[in-house]
Amino acid sequence: MRDLTPAQRRAVMFAQQQVLRARAAKKAKDERQAALSRMWQEEDAESGKPRAAVHKYEAAVETKDVSLREAIGHVLRDLRTRDHKTLREVSEKAGVSLGYLSEVERGQKEASSELLSSIALSLGLSTAQMLRMVADYLDSVEG
Repeated sequence: MRDLTPAQRRAVMFAQQQVLRARAAKKAKDERQAALSRMWQEEDAESGKPRAAVHKYEAAVETKDVSLREAIGHVLRDLRTRDHKTLREVSEKAGVSLGYLSEVERGQKEASSELLSSIALSLGLSTAQMLRMVADYLDSVEG
């Protein structure tokens, strides 16, 4: 560090800070993923369903006729807002336009499986976990 100019020292310090931030973000993501995995492995004693299925979605939807497109949108928006992420953050990370992601969340557009997979990954979930949550939501609305 002694042979570096002040500008180079600042650049090195900045790079070190970025590395620390990246490590902290990765640790937080890993912890979230582990918590989700635990949540899916634990079962509710009464129903035998994963605990995520016990989450009360009923208050959000009053009608029982919900399309798959609407259910996917509802679950994606719920996941994004619980994670305190903006549409812009998720759309950039998933490689989807902000407007299109908004339409998917509102149940106005049907997303391809590749797009759903990309959105789920940007929210820190596997596609299977996200689809299980959609199925649980549909079960809670229909039954």
